[in-house]
Amino acid sequence: MGLYPYDPNHMKKGTEALDWPNLTAIQPVAGLIPEALRLVTKRQDAGTRERIFRIGDSVRNVYLVISGEARLIRLDRRGKEVILQRSRGGFIAEASLDSRNYHCDAIAAEPTTLLLCPAAAFRQALERVPAFSKAWQSQLAGVVRKLRAQCERLSLHSAADRITHYIEAEGTDGVVTLRQTRMAWAAELGLTHEALYRTLRLMREEGFLEIDGNRICAKA
Repeated sequence: MGLYPYDPNHMKKGTEALDWPNLTAIQPVAGLIPEALRLVTKRQDAGTRERIFRIGDSVRNVYLVISGEARLIRLDRRGKEVILQRSRGGFIAEASLDSRNYHCDAIAAEPTTLLLCPAAAFRQALERVPAFSKAWQSQLAGVVRKLRAQCERLSLHSAADRITHYIEAEGTDGVVTLRQTRMAWAAELGLTHEALYRTLRLMREEGFLEIDGNRICAKA
């Protein structure tokens, strides 16, 4: 069964009518889903460390994270978890839509709510609804831009440079509000949490940052 519990019948799948205005308010990207596709979309609730799908599974659904955190992972030869993608909102494993099988595992890092769109219906909607197809292309372009920024950030040597780059790339007007724990942020930056905490403290003491809870502002 692997390192994580996996039982497709165990994770709760909502069959009740979904509250789309509320879902869109929580996760605006849900508003991209056209009416015909909404009729066959279901909700799935996954507990901490539950596996959403496993490597080799047939691609039957497209997943949209509404709340919580989903991670795409593989295990290296020593059994260590390698995180390929981390999502706290939005679609995950987008590239799998054109594949027959998943090339990694997906787990919930914490209690997580997702929407499941049947892959066949999703592809059909892309073919039949031009506005949805255009929105999906824009969504994929945004993912590419984000991945490029992450690659550039990880190429920077100092922790301070990575923090500054994150604020500028992911924030607005030099301000970013974190939607994850400091430990999860450290992992995304490729830093130990000790290095992140130490660097944040130094940057604040030296007047480069203002920190108010999860709100971090870069000072000119």
